[in-house]
Amino acid sequence: MPAKGNAEWKGDLRTGAGTFTAGDSIRGGYTFKSRFEDGPGSNPEQLIAAAHAACFSMALSNALAEAGHPPVSVHTEATVTLGPVDGAPTITKIALVTVGRVPGLDGKAFVEHAAAAKAGCPVSKALASVPEITLEASLAS
Repeated sequence: MPAKGNAEWKGDLRTGAGTFTAGDSIRGGYTFKSRFEDGPGSNPEQLIAAAHAACFSMALSNALAEAGHPPVSVHTEATVTLGPVDGAPTITKIALVTVGRVPGLDGKAFVEHAAAAKAGCPVSKALASVPEITLEASLAS
């Protein structure tokens, strides 16, 4: 099933503003300040972070269930870092931090499943050109 999103930008880079829609319920606005100066509003990198966290959590949950350890939950936070590379804004790093509630599974096995999910997640694959994608995985205590 194709996934769709759209965006519209009005005005110049520094004083203009944009809006975006993803699916039926995700809508937001963005500006130069929300993207490059930590101003209020949303930005495309937040959408990338949410997409990566969602895809990874789902992939890890599936891998755990297929291995006979269905999780109670998998919570993932993704942080996307945008920085200059050769003078151009570039996604330089994505940090995934995931915490699972998985009865009967030890921490080492959870980390192994998480690493495999990171490698196999479709969004991870799409973001393979990002120079650094880190993963911190642990079980909830």
